[in-house]
Amino acid sequence: MEQVIVIGAGLAGCEAAWQLAERGIPVKLYEMRPVKSSPVHQTADFAELVCSNSLRANNVENAVGLLKEEMRRSRSLIMACADAHQVPAGGALAVDRYGFSGAVTQAVKSHPLITVLHQEVTSIPEEGQVIIAAGPLASDALTQDIQARFPGQDNLHFFDAVAPLVSFESINMDKAWFGSRYDKGTADYINCPMTREEYEAFWTELVSAQEAELHGFEDRSVFEGCMPVEVMARRGRDTLCYGPLKPVGLTNPHNPESRPYAVVQLRKDNAMGTVYNIVGFQTHLKWPEQKRVFSMIPGLEQAEFLRYGVMHRNTYLNSPRFLNRYYQVIDQPRLTFAGQITGVEGYVESAASGLVAGIELAHRLLGKDPVDFPQETALGALACYISDTTIYNFQPMNVNFGIIPPLGYKVRGKRNKNAVIAQRALEALDQLQF
Repeated sequence: MEQVIVIGAGLAGCEAAWQLAERGIPVKLYEMRPVKSSPVHQTADFAELVCSNSLRANNVENAVGLLKEEMRRSRSLIMACADAHQVPAGGALAVDRYGFSGAVTQAVKSHPLITVLHQEVTSIPEEGQVIIAAGPLASDALTQDIQARFPGQDNLHFFDAVAPLVSFESINMDKAWFGSRYDKGTADYINCPMTREEYEAFWTELVSAQEAELHGFEDRSVFEGCMPVEVMARRGRDTLCYGPLKPVGLTNPHNPESRPYAVVQLRKDNAMGTVYNIVGFQTHLKWPEQKRVFSMIPGLEQAEFLRYGVMHRNTYLNSPRFLNRYYQVIDQPRLTFAGQITGVEGYVESAASGLVAGIELAHRLLGKDPVDFPQETALGALACYISDTTIYNFQPMNVNFGIIPPLGYKVRGKRNKNAVIAQRALEALDQLQF
């Protein structure tokens, strides 16, 4: 059986390699870490989560929750490891990032049909079946080779920002409190309340704080789903109060008669609860500025910052010009892409693209008909989105119900409608043979 080369052991690469190997296809998986690392990776483990530890909503009435359930039913390695290393996060699926990555690494390395090579791939191999899942943090040499093979991509990139982490023991719980919005979940978030005066002082310092050097960065270059908090703040004095600092649905038990003007939330980042990330605070401020400005948040005056926010470039293809619904290069069918480089955005979406790419390639090599995940499924909708030649201005996309075909009839209530769409998707998925 022909061996497949997979480049990159991130979420997409590990999922693709796993799906191939589970179907009897031998895989040679290349990962440059720890021989060479990226600016944001901190470990040598596979599928390292470099931003948040949340995989977002976990109910099927939410599109990403539906995608996760479809992946579970498709025997996803990433979902199996995520479920096994879940930490409390209300209605979201958040994981102990180190336990999760360690589990993925162990599973991949112990599979008898996966050979792991820790070395940098500087160019796309000239022969054989190849899945390029090097992601948005591919090495400069490989990125340049990809751009040379797919010309006209010089301006197709965006910037991703990472939120800082603080130690739990350094948070002043005399000012902050545990609780979830509208008491949903099991009080999974730490809430830091702000009066109007505290918020306005914080906002003034935030919008004028010094950013780190990043050539070519402009506000319009930032992908909306991962916008730096300082960029969001500059869009209006109260913009944050309608975004990550929204106080609605939260009551301060330290002062129940007074509604906070704004609330900063922190979410558990590991299973032990010793590390918390500041939700929505992706940032590109200089590190001393992060310490100065974020310490103005009530409860974080003495915060110990275990990791400051950083910013990095994410590169993606204008996929509708090059890829089909199998993530396969149209005019070079031995090449397949997977992950955020295809224009799917988010941890789960990245892994989902690897799942589809791996399954479809396995079917081709085994002489089977393609699966053709229906567009009515979240898996199929993402694949159809990145290959939709009618899109005028292709941009990275999280999974959402807007890319799934409508029902064709009315259902009262958005949640009820989404539930029916999800039921249709899961029934369609269950009919597939793969």
